[in-house]
Amino acid sequence: MKQAFNDQWRFRKKGGKWEMIALPHDAMLHEKRSAEAGGKSASGFFPGGQYVYEKEFELGAEEAEGHITFLFEGVYKNAKVFINEKEAGGGHYGYVPFYVAADGFLKEGKNVIRVEADNADQPDSRWYSGAGIYRPTWMYVQKKDHILLNGIQIKTLSVALPEIEAAVKYRLQTEEGAGQNVEVGVQILDDGKVLAEERFHQEKGRNASESFRHESGMEGYVYQRSGKIRLSNVYLWSEYQPKLYTAKVTLSMDGAVIEEREEEFGIRKMEWSPKGFFVNGKETLLKGGCIHHDNGILGAAEYEESAMRRIRILKEGGFNAIRSAHNPCSEAILKACDRLGMYVMDETWDMWYRKKSAFDYANDFMEHYKEDIRAMVERDFNHPSVVMYSIGNEVSEPAEEKGVKLAKEMAGLVHQLDDSRAVCGGYNLMIIKNSAKGKNMYKEDGGMDNSGEEKAAGMNSTMFNMIASIVGTGMNKAANGKKTDRAVSPVLDSMDIAGYNYASGRYKADGTLHPDRVIVGSETFPQDLAKNWEMVKKYPYLAGDFMWTAWDYIGEAGIGAWSYHEDGKGFSKPYPWLLADTGAYDILGNPNGEALWAKAVWDESGKPYLAVRPCNHPGEKLVKEVWRGTNGIPSWSFAGSEGNQAVVEVYTNAPVAELYLNGKRIGRKKTKSARAIFKIKYQPGILTARALDASGREKGKTKLVSAKKETGIRILPEKENYTVGEIAYLDVVIADKDGVVESARDTEITFSVENAELLGFGSADPRTEERFDRGRYKTYYGRAQAVVRITNKGEVRIKAKGQGMKEENLVLEIM
Repeated sequence: MKQAFNDQWRFRKKGGKWEMIALPHDAMLHEKRSAEAGGKSASGFFPGGQYVYEKEFELGAEEAEGHITFLFEGVYKNAKVFINEKEAGGGHYGYVPFYVAADGFLKEGKNVIRVEADNADQPDSRWYSGAGIYRPTWMYVQKKDHILLNGIQIKTLSVALPEIEAAVKYRLQTEEGAGQNVEVGVQILDDGKVLAEERFHQEKGRNASESFRHESGMEGYVYQRSGKIRLSNVYLWSEYQPKLYTAKVTLSMDGAVIEEREEEFGIRKMEWSPKGFFVNGKETLLKGGCIHHDNGILGAAEYEESAMRRIRILKEGGFNAIRSAHNPCSEAILKACDRLGMYVMDETWDMWYRKKSAFDYANDFMEHYKEDIRAMVERDFNHPSVVMYSIGNEVSEPAEEKGVKLAKEMAGLVHQLDDSRAVCGGYNLMIIKNSAKGKNMYKEDGGMDNSGEEKAAGMNSTMFNMIASIVGTGMNKAANGKKTDRAVSPVLDSMDIAGYNYASGRYKADGTLHPDRVIVGSETFPQDLAKNWEMVKKYPYLAGDFMWTAWDYIGEAGIGAWSYHEDGKGFSKPYPWLLADTGAYDILGNPNGEALWAKAVWDESGKPYLAVRPCNHPGEKLVKEVWRGTNGIPSWSFAGSEGNQAVVEVYTNAPVAELYLNGKRIGRKKTKSARAIFKIKYQPGILTARALDASGREKGKTKLVSAKKETGIRILPEKENYTVGEIAYLDVVIADKDGVVESARDTEITFSVENAELLGFGSADPRTEERFDRGRYKTYYGRAQAVVRITNKGEVRIKAKGQGMKEENLVLEIM
């Protein structure tokens, strides 16, 4: 039996006072940011700490004598778990789930579990990690004889005549066949209806069949039974029809049911070759975006609603794939991708045995990388959304024989655990090339001293990014040449799919140089999407493109900023920079010009989309970073900007774009890379764009309108009805009575709730000293957002007030 184990925890920073909290909980988000924080701009100037969580719980005699396991989906980092003051387990890597078997630690009556997490030593990451128990926790109550928690695996064998293989691992206290009759039953259900049923049977006294294996070294005996199941009249899972089924597994002994478990899965099969990447036999082009793990104003805390919302927004924006950069994504993200039809490249680490930050996971990597791979693959196995695994991001180790050998070993381990998916990596070819020279690479004894300062020059992702911010998109050609090819081919050819980071200059040539190689653009500049996508469509061996990034995130502060601030120049920006300010969607989930541009590139209909670069900064110098191709937003409402120059961008796959302002034609332009740029004088009203084919026929049109002068605070829930336990996303905007947001009238808003819990409130401002946990924040281009946990039935009263504006009130009726 699986039980949520998230409520009634008490929490403190070591040396601090206890407070009651509910999981998930990001302890780092509640730290005070400062310029002195050890993580600097990488962490968004959040410091780390040592954190303690405790929870009391009661067990009956039968439960205490059974088999109880705790699942921690994510604890950052170096987690230690104590049960009744005895250390029972833990996990080192902060991004993979781990189990703690509580047998022998529990007792009847009151028990206490304590979790300690430690990320005090900074820097330990190149982005905002969060800290503490930031993903959900579960308690499993089973009998001593039981199905293993990752013991049900459903694999698609065929889709032409649908056939699956069900493998079930279980543990018994006595050796199987020694006087008992064990049976494993598998039913395939569709909304409760039985589609197929099989039983894997072992009679008394018979030896184990070849369908299971026995593992020693554990309490009892672990077996595996597997068998094939034919299905008919079923739907295949894909981005277009993400149909899920349920496998109901029953473990019985001598006719008595020991345990029943259910596992969701999808029926789908992937294949890849230089002829293309195929899902269920259909060539599939990956319209991808990289995402970090944080949830904006909620920090690293992960909720099902947050994950579902993010994937829904990306799917509506035209994406069909995400890359979890640069660590395994959450269970909630995988479930959302399963349900909504989003392909996933699940990634392991940002480093191997060479450091990129003074206190990063390279310190523990060699000791734990095998268990990390196993934890990710076993968790992902039944998620149809996961189509490939990445074994690392921008590592320099493959420049040497030891690194190539390690890459092959890790790929082999993944294949041993799961031979149905491709293995790739996000390889930066320039980094490997430079490291191969021998003078620019981190050594195994670490490339930084204890203060976080570099001991010697080295080439890692951070240094590459600094160079790229200067060189710009010309970096795509830096990996061209024979020397690079010789340096990178050993590791690339050991992968099922070769992931290229910022090396699109090699796409065309490598199809001839390496005719057996399958390539994916694992990380690319967003402004190159139109050019890259033409190559994806042209070259079958190029499986898709993953832009950096699909969604903005905390940390790597300002790497993509188009800034009007004096301190906006350079890769590593100073305090109080907070957000990367790169992404097709801001941290609140609002699309910017890059989201609309991408949608136009992928939209074969030619439908146009409109964005405008903010025109309320006359005479201010604009500093542009390379990880952004535009700072346009879908708004034509900049009060007080009359007469200012406005840069209008029309995105369309059509060859011609036409622009109108207040009914008057401004002009007509040919599109280049699915974009046409117009420079006009701002005046309020209606801005209209038309997309035209080569003969002048309209393919579609769109418009933006200005807000009326009478604007105020508006609270806009994303849906109408909520239940207890849900979290609610509420847009808090400066808008007119029709809901049109005014982008140039920002104000500080104080937000409060009654009969509910405010989890976070903030805006997408990338440079601020404000806090997400205080209920007070200034809007950014007219927008802010609140996230509220519904804790009780009845009325939830919500208030938002700003200086010089009428207080806005909203009541949610919770049934």
